[in-house]
Amino acid sequence: MSNLSLNDLSSLEATATTAATYLDACDSGAEFVHLDPTYYQANGNLLLTIFAVTDPYKTFPRLMEHSAAAREIAESIEIGRRIEISRLGYYPQLTVILNRISG
Repeated sequence: MSNLSLNDLSSLEATATTAATYLDACDSGAEFVHLDPTYYQANGNLLLTIFAVTDPYKTFPRLMEHSAAAREIAESIEIGRRIEISRLGYYPQLTVILNRISG
C-alpha cells in the first residue's frame, strides 16, 4: 500500500462521507432519498474499499462517530480480518462447517 497524501485523504474522506450519508439515509427510511439497490450496493462496496486501505477510526474520526453505516462496514472488515488470521482460533465452529462443505 502506498502512502496517501493529505489531498488523497481529504478526497477519500469526502467520498466516504457521501457514500455513508446515502447508506444512513436509506437505512433510516428517510423520505427524501430514493432507494436504488444498485447504487446502495455500490456505495457499500466503495466504503469497503476505502476502509480496507485506511484505518477509518484514525483517518475519518468524525465520519465514524456520526455514521452507523460506516461503523458497521468497519466492523465487518475487522471481523473478516480476524477470520482470515485464524478461523480455528477465533471461530472453531465455523472452521468445522467450512471443512465439511469443502470436503
